[in-house]
Amino acid sequence: MSVLEKISSAEAIALENQYGAHNYHPLPVVLSKGKGVFVWDVEGKKYYDFLSAYSAVNQGHCHPEIIEALTDQAQTLTLTSRAFYNDKLGVYEKFVADYFGFDKVLPMNTGAEAVETAIKICRKWAYEKKGINENEAQIIVCENNFHGRTTTIISFSNDENARKNFGPYTAGFIKIPYDNIEALEQAIQSSSNIAGFLVEPIQGEAGVYVPSEGYLAKAKALCEKHNILFIADEVQTGIARTGKLLAVQHENVQPDVLILGKAISGGVYPVSAVLADDAIMNVIKPGQHGSTFGGNPLAAAVAIAALNVVEKEKLADNAERLGVIFREKLKDYIKTSNTVTMVRGKGLLNAIVINDTEESETAWNICVKLAENGLLAKPTHGNIIRFAPPLVMTEEQLLDCISIITKTLQEFEK
Repeated sequence: MSVLEKISSAEAIALENQYGAHNYHPLPVVLSKGKGVFVWDVEGKKYYDFLSAYSAVNQGHCHPEIIEALTDQAQTLTLTSRAFYNDKLGVYEKFVADYFGFDKVLPMNTGAEAVETAIKICRKWAYEKKGINENEAQIIVCENNFHGRTTTIISFSNDENARKNFGPYTAGFIKIPYDNIEALEQAIQSSSNIAGFLVEPIQGEAGVYVPSEGYLAKAKALCEKHNILFIADEVQTGIARTGKLLAVQHENVQPDVLILGKAISGGVYPVSAVLADDAIMNVIKPGQHGSTFGGNPLAAAVAIAALNVVEKEKLADNAERLGVIFREKLKDYIKTSNTVTMVRGKGLLNAIVINDTEESETAWNICVKLAENGLLAKPTHGNIIRFAPPLVMTEEQLLDCISIITKTLQEFEK
């Protein structure tokens, strides 16, 4: 069967089930086209995309300016490896460093790769700059975190589905409760080997948990006091998703190390980045870290275009404004609902909590019904549904989506 041959949804699902590893459990929808806030399945049915590929498609599907940058560069030069210089990487590095306010960037491809990169930088900095004995550095992380699924990252996850039977695990991490400054302070005081604090400004995969106001600023102050690197994982929350360019900016925090991915390319090409100032980044020397594809000219051209779209179209402002409308409308619905207990979020990263157990199928069934009604979303942690549409959405489109969501929820009221 040719990849260009038209197939039905049932045929596409059957092929994936037979020939693909079963490491995902998708909704039974087979998509073949996307434009802006919409996607279409192979039979031509149109849906609102309310997941944005886990916040990778903030600029909307197939944004013309990003696609133009992709196709122009793809016809010129796609990959050189880092064995040679290319004429796009330095331009991109200056652009992205200035854009986010750092001295340097280390380019990679995926979010998990960027997290691994940040961990390596933090440890090397700890040994060479802070004076911690080699192999003794510790990084504080939060319970219910999601930073990826590499062996090192699952070592400090408490998601047993992601961990079980993948050990032995990597040492060097201390887990504390999220949104708990006292726990962070106690962990710092418990050891003289603390090198960094790795945190999501909002825990997305855990169910869109927004920390208490002031938590991030207090955590950054503690890190500064004890000469610990504050490492912000903004792979999902960054690039205007929460109503600011970065979620940490809601509290005027500048991380020591910033991790980006997903929407840095508008979902068009795998691009991730770790940013830091010279005092931290300069610990990395030739041969100590890298990637064949990291920093390729195609990625550089795409990322510049994608970030220009964010600024030009004021997507952070749009996310902030529409997010307020979304939560207010859902709160109005929840007042008389037995099915939904709460809505929470920031900007256009939101979630509703379904009045059922994590083991129940209610949230899944609601998402299946949402798809039937023309809107795509996905449960996280069993009884929570995450809502994260492209940031190019208009208010009229948002109100239409809210209507679909509330009408669907009404079908599940007890």
